[in-house]
Amino acid sequence: HHLPPSSQIYPILLPRETRTRRALLICNTEFEYLSQREGAEVDVKEMTKLLEGLGYRVDFHENLTSQEMAVVMKDFAGHKDHLTSDSTFLVFMSHGRRTGLCGTKSRDETTDILSLDTIYENFNNKHCKALIGKPKVVIIQSCRGDNSGAVLVSDSAISEMPALSSDSTNTVKRQYKKFRLIHLESDFATLYSSTPDTISWRSPVTGSIFIQRLVEQFRSHAFNSDLQELFRKVQRSFEDFPKQLPTQERTTMLRKFYLFPGH
Repeated sequence: HHLPPSSQIYPILLPRETRTRRALLICNTEFEYLSQREGAEVDVKEMTKLLEGLGYRVDFHENLTSQEMAVVMKDFAGHKDHLTSDSTFLVFMSHGRRTGLCGTKSRDETTDILSLDTIYENFNNKHCKALIGKPKVVIIQSCRGDNSGAVLVSDSAISEMPALSSDSTNTVKRQYKKFRLIHLESDFATLYSSTPDTISWRSPVTGSIFIQRLVEQFRSHAFNSDLQELFRKVQRSFEDFPKQLPTQERTTMLRKFYLFPGH
């Protein structure tokens, strides 16, 4: 296994003992007007276990309005631990619309919706200087509309899945110059649970298929695959489930991110 030259890999500068990786996990399960997201607690448990195993301290918040989500993100972006961290994970689980993520008071396409732009804005290089040049991994489990992601083709014999409900209804090196221009937004990698306008499927018993498969792939391959390869493995695992396909979006990773670089 040859790792590419270091300029192509995100640097993990601090040893495990002194780095302070933090992750943010927001999960909305109970809503005023929308159905309860049964099985979400399984997703939270599995995802927390995975992130802790990867060395992140998880800040968990649940049942927030879109405004509360924005405040929590802002606070998290300002955390001093990011200075001595090499990366972060931002995980969101909720009902969703084409336009964004549902807060707990959402009733339709326009009320109490967190626009995805807000996530990138809070953690971009202007508003989150401690994470400049460090991977910011965004993972979103939500519907993005009410359509099925599948289309029937003539030779297919696709069996229905049983009993699933849907989630719808390094400090920058000091330069000689005092100032330099940098990109406003960079070093993000996003994996969304489904394609635009489609449903994300969740089992009340085992949690959402996306989180299950993501956890599975990371557990099996995080030690030797970079992040985007892991994302691809998650996507490939949906070849047997044509109703949903996770999507890499708004990804601005300039290097490869290995969670365990050789130690």
